[in-house]
Amino acid sequence: MQIAALLSIGFSFGAALLLVAGNLLQSREPWFWPSRCAGFVLIAGLAVIQAAHLTWMIQGYDVLHSAVYWVALYLVAPSFYFFSRHLLKADVQYRWRDLLHAAPLPLCPLLPQPLAVPGAFLLGSAYLIWLVHAVYRLRAERQRFRLELVALGTLFAIAVAVLLLGFIWPLLAAADFIRAYSILVGLAFFAVTLTLLRFPAITADVAEAVQAAYAESTLKNVDKLKKLAELERLMRQDKLYRLDTLNLALLAEQLALSQHQLSELINTEFRQGFSRYIREQRIEDAKKLLVTEPEASVLSIGLTVGFSTQSNFYAAFREIVGIAPGQYRKLHATPPS
Repeated sequence: MQIAALLSIGFSFGAALLLVAGNLLQSREPWFWPSRCAGFVLIAGLAVIQAAHLTWMIQGYDVLHSAVYWVALYLVAPSFYFFSRHLLKADVQYRWRDLLHAAPLPLCPLLPQPLAVPGAFLLGSAYLIWLVHAVYRLRAERQRFRLELVALGTLFAIAVAVLLLGFIWPLLAAADFIRAYSILVGLAFFAVTLTLLRFPAITADVAEAVQAAYAESTLKNVDKLKKLAELERLMRQDKLYRLDTLNLALLAEQLALSQHQLSELINTEFRQGFSRYIREQRIEDAKKLLVTEPEASVLSIGLTVGFSTQSNFYAAFREIVGIAPGQYRKLHATPPS
């Protein structure tokens, strides 16, 4: 178990660096800065926890009596809340009372040690209840991201395991608690990294589902059949999806609609969000080119249909078709005469 814990800690440090770097380099996707900052704080808090565990394993330092360790424990749940609230709630507004979420931070070092650690996990359980309620509100939109929900369910299971560990920690030896907690944090980093690699557009998909779940109709005075015909023309004739800079605002402008109207139109008519809709248009085009242009490289086809990177193309193709582009080409290649 010691080796598994050490490997988990090492992986956590590497994954934390990759997640921060990837977030900073994600210039194409605008992201609400309080949510982004909360994400950085969350990663930093988990990294501090893992560093404390590593210090205990190497030097025998009693982290369970460390004020820094307690603060990191109490930091995780609120930072996750502020990171995910912007993703799972529509039209988030920040108020002064939100500062109350930080109230436990200056108080936790004053708690007696037998209460400090389980108190952090008790606080985390309250935030977990909020998370369950927020995700439950999206149940009507679950058809759009079934596979993504499996990944989110895995993270939820890890969170539940962490909470159970926190509640039973008085029954465990310190060594068992620290090693088990290290492994669970490592598993959480692994699940997040794997989810982002498998579903690079998961944040956009979930955000669009949230907007659909909370929004009131904005299409009451819109000729939907006319706009759908115009959208079809832009996709089939103009192939507007081939623009790698295409976004909701640009397409809405072409249709003389607001962004909310276009988002609702796609949501209601195609039962999917804008990002998924555009990915499917690009993949359908790519499937044709893979067969009709056998001399073209897979990468060039991905760039032609609008994907900005090879990794995004491969991830989207696997998500929608179920196999890699090269494999699809081999299966549908015309045999030589």
